[in-house]
Amino acid sequence: MKLTSIKKILGLIIVCLLLITIVGCAKNDEVTPEPIPNTDVETEEPMAEEPEEPTEVIEIKLAHYAEIGHPADLAANEFALKVEARTNGAVNIIVYPANALGTPDEVLEQNILGTVDMSLPTQGHLSKYSQKFSTVMLPFAFENADHVYRVLDGPFMEWAAPDLEAQGLVFLSNWDWGFRNITNNRRPINTPADVAGLKLRTPPEIQLQAAMEALGANVSQIAFSELILSLNQGVVDGQENPLSVIYYNNVFEAQNHLAITQHVYNSMVNVMSKEVWDKLSEEQKIIIKEESMNAGNEMRKMMQDQEVDLVGMLEEKGMEVTYPDKALFKDMMQPAYDRIAEYAGKENVEYLLKIAEENK
Repeated sequence: MKLTSIKKILGLIIVCLLLITIVGCAKNDEVTPEPIPNTDVETEEPMAEEPEEPTEVIEIKLAHYAEIGHPADLAANEFALKVEARTNGAVNIIVYPANALGTPDEVLEQNILGTVDMSLPTQGHLSKYSQKFSTVMLPFAFENADHVYRVLDGPFMEWAAPDLEAQGLVFLSNWDWGFRNITNNRRPINTPADVAGLKLRTPPEIQLQAAMEALGANVSQIAFSELILSLNQGVVDGQENPLSVIYYNNVFEAQNHLAITQHVYNSMVNVMSKEVWDKLSEEQKIIIKEESMNAGNEMRKMMQDQEVDLVGMLEEKGMEVTYPDKALFKDMMQPAYDRIAEYAGKENVEYLLKIAEENK
């Protein structure tokens, strides 16, 4: 082979090797391009949570006739606080004491009509709508407070509560008001004969009027708001009421003598408009029922704890206190029982006396 041919071949080989080297280096130096973001796609921001709707507050107007500071008023305000706390503010009970929304009869009527949501009438007030309630105020039907509670909290309300439902009321619980006693300005009372001839004021309930007239008193019906003036002016000689009323309403300022006769018992009954009741949740109903019972029991305890103290406090105010033999007074009550039976129904009176006897 010629030298010239050999040189040409070697030159071609060198050129090929250089080309292979250059291509390999170029491949090793390649950079993978970054992906280009798609600016045409909108990114959604997370949605803010909407605030919860505030719970609607149910306001309940509770009206009663006890004076401010009376155990009933203290219990009513404690009742309101407990219900508000346990319902986390969803139920707000506003208390109107001391006849702020009307007389007891007017308030009960408003409760039935739905303009007042809750009230604390006595059996005497309720008896205008159900004769069964009038039997509770039979003179000397109960021996003591515990006897009363066994009857009222058990068989009596099982018997009478449906009558409240017929009036659009829901029974919550029994509270207290107390046994009634006689005060006067003329003489101490030790026997029924000491009552005879006295001019005594009673509320309009037939049970109280009949009991005092059976003892020979001359009974007048005077509005409670006019009682003190009537006593001071001598329109009447005396009146009858629980010890707490005599003290908290300053009856002692117009009376000299107090006789612990305990002739009639009556109590507050916590009732509520069924229309409002039906707006409550099941949990709220349970809370209101439970706290009403707690308040009633607390009032009962306060009233019993105060009994002895109130007598002493009334003596300090200048009242002379006597303790007549109640059996002598009870023996004179048959005319009263007959009149009450005409009003309340003989069968109703007999049933109350039956359950009272069974629960002694």
